Amino acid sequence: MEFRPLGRTGLSVSAVSFGTGSLGGTYGPLDEGDALRLVDEVLDSEINFIDTAPVYGTAEARLGKALTPAKRDRMIIGTKAGRYGSDDFDYSPSRVRAGLERSLRLLGTDHVDILQFHDIEFVDLDPLLSDGYAELLALKDEGKCRWIGMTGYPVKTFARVMEETDVDVVLTYAKGTLLDDSVTTELLPIAKANGVGLINAAAVALGLLTPRGPRTDEEPSWPPHVAEAASRMRSLAVERDVDIAFLANQYAIHATGTATTVIGAGTAEHLDSAIAAADTPLDVELAAAFTALRPPAGRRQWTKGLPENN
Repeated sequence: MEFRPLGRTGLSVSAVSFGTGSLGGTYGPLDEGDALRLVDEVLDSEINFIDTAPVYGTAEARLGKALTPAKRDRMIIGTKAGRYGSDDFDYSPSRVRAGLERSLRLLGTDHVDILQFHDIEFVDLDPLLSDGYAELLALKDEGKCRWIGMTGYPVKTFARVMEETDVDVVLTYAKGTLLDDSVTTELLPIAKANGVGLINAAAVALGLLTPRGPRTDEEPSWPPHVAEAASRMRSLAVERDVDIAFLANQYAIHATGTATTVIGAGTAEHLDSAIAAADTPLDVELAAAFTALRPPAGRRQWTKGLPENN
């Protein structure tokens, strides 16, 4: 496993990190025994960063059950605040503080290494970047978290965050993929200029870059032309006898320039595949054949959250 610096934090993070959405049933039911065994697999691997959140259902509680003091000491644990349900957003200082205290109880720890505001594009950014951000700084000063950041989707939003605040990290998703390189071309230069650690997520583009394609029981957030490009990539993968999800993980891990890529593995098999993708050099010519099928530049993203944040 390769380890990389996370901005100015001084942390060295594994190229693959573990996202705990699966522990709370984000990708389908997962009983507690299987969830705890999966966490043990992560803790016994070379992965050293785990990303969780209150909105991931039982994920924080299950993670807390698996974290013995010895294992906690060698892991970088990140959680989030501000989003508590599909339509429950509250970045006010009192709610953020109360949310973190609850997370700490569930995780069985007195601090998290990284605390981030979750999916900030759904609210007016002005109070979030003033009163909300001030509370993040206060919690950091108190030792409740060691570093702070923000997460979400739109490029415009995270360019503003990095230019107007002193966050330590930013996590953004579905923009460091075979379908879209904007995390590299648009956000990485700003992150480097400001010493911000950039975390990549959703390497398989919310299921678009998997052999089966995305789930059909949810309303798609992406436009038709992005879905069509992904369909062409899935067809090429069949033609080339390539596991498109494995290639998508390889690309995200090796070609985006980000510090780490969060993988939302729901099984030990998926976890092992992600680790193997980190350990296997990317076939640059093969990846180029897929990225040639991307939508045109300027049409690779979609609107998420409030229009003014996109």
